[in-house]
Amino acid sequence: MTTGKINVQTENIFPIIKKFLYSDHEIFLRELVANAVDATGKIKTLTSIGENKTELGDLVVEVIIDKENKTLTIRDRGLGMTAEEVEKYINQIAFSGAEEFVNKYKDQTEGNLIGKFGLGFYSGFMVSDKVEIYSRSFKATEQEAIRWTCDGSPDYTMTTDTKADRGTDIILHINEESLEFLEEARIKTMLDKYCRFLPVSIKFKEELINNTTPAWVKKPSELTHEDYLAFYKELYPMAEDPLFYIHLNVDFPFNLTGILYFPKLKKNLEVQKNKIQLYCRQVFVTDSVEGIVPEFLTLLHGVIDSPDIPLNVSRSYLQSDSNVKKISNHILKKVSDKLEELFKENRTDFEAKWDDIGVFIKYGMLSEEKFYDRAKSFCLLKNTDAKYFTFDEYKLAVEPNQTDKDNKIVYTYTSNLEEQYAFVEAAKNKGYDVLQMDGVIDSHFVNFLEYKLENTSFIRVDADTADNLIKKEDKRPILLSEEEQTAIKELTEKAVEKEKYFVQLEGLSETDAPALITRPEFMRRMKEMAASGGGYEFMTGMGEQFNLIINANHPLMKKVISAATEDEKQKMIRQTVDLAMLSQGLLKGEALSGFIRRSVELI
Repeated sequence: MTTGKINVQTENIFPIIKKFLYSDHEIFLRELVANAVDATGKIKTLTSIGENKTELGDLVVEVIIDKENKTLTIRDRGLGMTAEEVEKYINQIAFSGAEEFVNKYKDQTEGNLIGKFGLGFYSGFMVSDKVEIYSRSFKATEQEAIRWTCDGSPDYTMTTDTKADRGTDIILHINEESLEFLEEARIKTMLDKYCRFLPVSIKFKEELINNTTPAWVKKPSELTHEDYLAFYKELYPMAEDPLFYIHLNVDFPFNLTGILYFPKLKKNLEVQKNKIQLYCRQVFVTDSVEGIVPEFLTLLHGVIDSPDIPLNVSRSYLQSDSNVKKISNHILKKVSDKLEELFKENRTDFEAKWDDIGVFIKYGMLSEEKFYDRAKSFCLLKNTDAKYFTFDEYKLAVEPNQTDKDNKIVYTYTSNLEEQYAFVEAAKNKGYDVLQMDGVIDSHFVNFLEYKLENTSFIRVDADTADNLIKKEDKRPILLSEEEQTAIKELTEKAVEKEKYFVQLEGLSETDAPALITRPEFMRRMKEMAASGGGYEFMTGMGEQFNLIINANHPLMKKVISAATEDEKQKMIRQTVDLAMLSQGLLKGEALSGFIRRSVELI
């Protein structure tokens, strides 16, 4: 029997492991199963090059619960360890068995080699009072099997053992705080999360629980469209079919495989996140990839797998890793290349999918300058006639009729076609094209495009009268005298809340409405930015403000002036203003009842 102290730099290695090395205690199962898979991959490699003379046999990794004895066992039939190897790889934490193995067989390795063994093994102490290792090396003709025991202190015991099978059993004696890990449902959930795509079969409760050859490890030429959809359903059983997908397969300057799917987003951003699963050699790392991939790519679904991503659960570590940043940039390029390819190959189909992918593309352009530079050639603008234009196409289409007197191109748009219908029709009657900008991030996108598109401004159709949306010439003169204008304005101001409505008279066409309510573009945008957390806190407490525009050239205004009594004049103005408010959904409660009563009297 051998006793000794584990060779670490501090007596406090176990508290460090328990508190700081891993963010989640359930990771221990991933680490130990990954080590078992690693050992299995190594024996396959040694057999293929003739160094292993033992019978390979059944290479399934088993996970075994013994509730009575409060143990959880991870069993493999991999290459096993000799006493000297236990001393080197377990008792001297600084060494890495896999690292040395890769260096020795780097020209002949075919299997999956998971990274460092030592610290991964010690994660078992997060949930255990005692950990035992029973191991028999493939070299066992000249070496006995060994048993290693440690109670979570630096002291260990190692003796010989009679274990007959090649491989290793890791036996965790679960502590009182971690008894949940003796529940079958809990272990099954963890295996499904971390081990469902490991390259060696995993058995639990006599059932194989993993797919050893998921779609992303195959070549694109080996897969059909149906295979990609089937794998999507394997990942997300309840999800609607994706719009399309990208198969990543890179071997230089780094290794990267994976499949990314474009889900139907429509107007939902938040619910879709945390759907990309990050793997390292088929070992699950995380599904929280914000900061690891560009923010907008978190809206995609699927799998990314790279041996160049460290098998480490610290997101801050991943975010600062140079290889991860290179991979992130490459994925961004592949996504934009795929979208451009789809746009060029079948624009009709691309347009049909636009309502689903538009929010993703706009979000990407807003958040990533590199993506904007790539996407500006295939990002589409949709008008109220459901026609689609690229940025360049739209500029050419509207420039002749929508250039103002200062030689600036003005894009008119609606954020709600139904609510702003009258304004949309008025703008179209002027010959203007109206864009639909009714998406969840379009208020931000409008501001962004004004900054990006040269000599271009956006104005919502309800920001002003149709005549004034695009200022091309001097205003039409008002036909009322100054005295009459003053009288109309005073009557109108008595009919509304002065703090909420700014009354102004304009000389519109006699066929235009006698009154209309508009929302000043600048103030409305500032309020929207404040509401969405874009600063301008001083505006959050302010009520909405409107312009109440009286068409001084409408025949009704002459009738108001010539009415016999002040009461009649006020009733006519009140009715006119209420009609304008009703058209904007602003007439409610007592004011609406009064309007209905007056309308009945007029009839």
